[in-house]
Amino acid sequence: MKRAIFRRHGRPEEVIEIVEAPDPLPGPGEVRVRNRVMTINPADLLTIEGRYGAEPITLPATPGVGAYGVVDAVGEGVTHLATGDAVLPAGQGLWADTVVLDARMAPRAPEGADPEQAALMRANPGTARLLLTSVTDLAPGDWIVQNAANSNVGRMVIRFAREMGVHTVNIVRRDDVRAALAADGADAVIVDDGRTDLAAAVTAAAGAPPRLAFDAVGGSATAELAAAVAPRGRVVVYGLLSGEDSRVGARDLVFRDVRVQGFWLADWYATASPEAMRDLHGFLAQKLAEGVIHTEVEARYPLDRVRDAVAHAARGGRSGKILLTGESGCAPST
Repeated sequence: MKRAIFRRHGRPEEVIEIVEAPDPLPGPGEVRVRNRVMTINPADLLTIEGRYGAEPITLPATPGVGAYGVVDAVGEGVTHLATGDAVLPAGQGLWADTVVLDARMAPRAPEGADPEQAALMRANPGTARLLLTSVTDLAPGDWIVQNAANSNVGRMVIRFAREMGVHTVNIVRRDDVRAALAADGADAVIVDDGRTDLAAAVTAAAGAPPRLAFDAVGGSATAELAAAVAPRGRVVVYGLLSGEDSRVGARDLVFRDVRVQGFWLADWYATASPEAMRDLHGFLAQKLAEGVIHTEVEARYPLDRVRDAVAHAARGGRSGKILLTGESGCAPST
């Protein structure tokens, strides 16, 4: 088997490498999966750089939290999965062509789903769905505001919100994405050139300050959203694209009673009930089948070219995701 590892923190294209080892064997209650598609997310790059806010990890480590693969061996006691079943491995360390998992961490992929779209189905769309449904009650006609709206999570928020009858104000840094967001259902798009009065622009777009904001950036962007929401509004920080700790002004925290909270999908999975997880996966599978969940892919790289892949994923101005493929995965493109 081959897997990507980093032995120290640093620039992903400099510290990531491929190592080989004998194929592992599944133990009782486990399955072995041959990964065909592996996703690259901003959190993966920040983790390699040592700038992600999660718990310290033991090095060397393998990144990766999203994949599509096929079961090729089952351990003793596994009855609900068989060789040949397509699954969506869950957990950490998935940038490997072969992984052994507890069978509970290998839910079946939606039947007939495109492998790439299935691999991308859970992390970003799942985060978007839960931001809209688990943080506070939203009703048709409500408005929300989000930054990094052209990210995969941001675009899924727009699509899911539109179906809920919830309106979105979307902050981006590039004017050329405006048409794509409008096609997704964005009600307003604000291009922030660094001089924009975001609070005023958001109020003008929504007619009044929204009571809920989603922050994927952190740093000073959190303060900007806190100033843009209504008194007693809420800012949910779910990403750290800036690599900086969130900052919020005392005026908004103390005198306007704006609440700031975090959301991390991994923590949700660690505490969610089996029923809640089934509901989420059922929703995502349905939206995948309907075409509501569809993620643009800009390039695919075989796992052996992981350094090229992470360098590409770190570029600005991309129009889609960068994927890694296993030996039996999709054909690479650059």
